[in-house]
Amino acid sequence: MIRTMKSSVLAILAVVAFATPALASSLPEITTLAEKAGPAVVNISTTKTMNNQGKLRDFFQQMPRKGTPFDDFFDQFDRFFGPQGPQGGPNGGQNGGPQGGPNSGPQNRERGPKQRSLGSGFIISRDGYIVTNNHVIDQADEVKVLLRDSDKPLTAKVVGRDPEMDLALIKIEGKNDLPYLEFGDSGTLKVGEWVVAIGNPFGLQNTVTVGIVSAKGRIIGAGPFDNFIQTDASINPGNSGGPLLDLEGRVIGINTAIVASGQGIGFAIPSNMANDIIKQLRENKSVKRGWLGVTIQNIDENTAKALDMKDTKGALLTSVLPGDPADKAGLKTGDVITAVNGETVEDTNALLRKVAAIRPGQKAELSILRKGAASKVSVSLGERDSKHLGQGEMQNGEDDTATEATLGLSLRPVSAQEAKALGLDKAEGLLVAGVEQGSAAEDAEVRPGDVILEINQTAVSSVDAFTKTVKEDGRKKGVVMLLLKRQGQSLFRTIPVTDGK
Repeated sequence: MIRTMKSSVLAILAVVAFATPALASSLPEITTLAEKAGPAVVNISTTKTMNNQGKLRDFFQQMPRKGTPFDDFFDQFDRFFGPQGPQGGPNGGQNGGPQGGPNSGPQNRERGPKQRSLGSGFIISRDGYIVTNNHVIDQADEVKVLLRDSDKPLTAKVVGRDPEMDLALIKIEGKNDLPYLEFGDSGTLKVGEWVVAIGNPFGLQNTVTVGIVSAKGRIIGAGPFDNFIQTDASINPGNSGGPLLDLEGRVIGINTAIVASGQGIGFAIPSNMANDIIKQLRENKSVKRGWLGVTIQNIDENTAKALDMKDTKGALLTSVLPGDPADKAGLKTGDVITAVNGETVEDTNALLRKVAAIRPGQKAELSILRKGAASKVSVSLGERDSKHLGQGEMQNGEDDTATEATLGLSLRPVSAQEAKALGLDKAEGLLVAGVEQGSAAEDAEVRPGDVILEINQTAVSSVDAFTKTVKEDGRKKGVVMLLLKRQGQSLFRTIPVTDGK
């Protein structure tokens, strides 16, 4: 028995001894990569003036005043600082701080202590262009760059920034022979592929870590164009703006975000998205993106059923802004965009990215579904800006509601007096006056104050017509799809309709 156990142990040890060299030989060899790529990765330090006085004022203004022992103190505080700070008026107070505003500047900034921060970046040209994250240099009064083999930081100027993608391009002058990195093709990346991160975590210059691509296409709520590479290569504060490299030393991502409470979960902007942005910043100092002029939402299973779709791929148009490119091209509320220039649109996030990647003035061919029929529409894109839909507040009208029992809704036509307050151009649709607790409508997140403009893509203005559609078309399909107007914004909600109700 002892002899048998001894033989088994020796066999196991032999397997381990055999497997260890094999395992080691399968791991990536990154010493050459680190040696070549390292000098092109830089340490970025910034300083900015903190709005110390503004924070102090805000703190005191939030405290209780009248009738407290602090009453006299606050009277003296207001006499000195004023209700909106030393400058007073609309341009004092918050707009006088580091973030500033159109009328802010050194003359009305509230000077406080300097805040210093560290980040990473990488050189992309011999003459000193450097890529980093926008949040690394945002609001900085001064940007300094420290090269790996130098002990004296160089002053950098900000060439251009793209807050929506969290990218920035800066430049150091007086250098023409700098080492630099080239962009690779992030589109060819595969989950499980080895990657290398180089940066300055916690100020520890030129730290090299290795890991794999954990996932692609991650949406983490960082911005409208989320499409991050997730990696388990160790990334920490200070790595922001540094490169994520493939084993050939090419930049396939820009390290941008981490999960603070986790380990081995970092996110990088794909190089294929960043490369075009960097080119625009270098050429124009700003970024121009395509604009359709629509509001959109994702498609769930019930909505797909209501639209006679085979799957949930695509982006559903909840409204088309009058006079904007989509409107001029003939797109309508309720259309589903399934592809842009032949590339499938999986969801709303994908549509945003694809449209934004096309320059304003260029044409985009959209594949759409309209009431189950497929077609193509050519749109000449506008330029994306800060357009917003108007907001409205609901006002109560006369109580002439009727109940639609199947869905659990109390409805009544919208009056002319209510239309403007509800964000409508004219009196149309049905106002949701109440939603029965535990009903199908409540489960679908229909709310009191919503205005139902359409049911199953047909305009509706009477409760009788609404009820008829629910009982006939709704029971036939098993769902009804409502186009709602909520505080000036359009959205769709789908509600299951059960046979026998």
